Amino acid sequence: MFASTEAFSGFAVDDMDAARAFYEETLGIRTTTDYGLTTLHLAGDRPTLVYPKPDHEPATYTILNFKVADIDAAVDELTARGVQMTRYDGFEQDERGIFRGGGPYIAWFKDPAGNVLAVLQDR
Repeated sequence: MFASTEAFSGFAVDDMDAARAFYEETLGIRTTTDYGLTTLHLAGDRPTLVYPKPDHEPATYTILNFKVADIDAAVDELTARGVQMTRYDGFEQDERGIFRGGGPYIAWFKDPAGNVLAVLQDR
C-alpha cells in the first residue's frame, strides 16, 4: 500500500525556536518552516519533521544518528560549538565521551529539548 508513497520521520520538541537555532546554527543543517513546523533537510534529501508538543518528554533513545568519517574531529567541533557529550552508565566512554567498545565508535549528545542524538564512525 505504501511502497511508493513518500515517507519521512519526525520528532517533538518543546521549544521550536530553540530547536531550529540548534539544528540550523549549531549543527549546520538546512531548515525550512511551514505551518509552524520545521523541516530538517538532512543529507540525501531526507526530510525530518520537527513539531511542537507542549507536554513534550524527551526521547530516551537516539532519534538521529550522524555518520562521520572522524569521530574525534566531530566531537571536538561539537564541543567547540557548545555541545556537551552525554555519558551513560555501563559504557566505558573516553575523556571526550566517545564509546569505543563493540560496534561503531559513538558519542551521544542532546538537543535543547533533551532528545538524544549521536555521531558515529565505522571502525
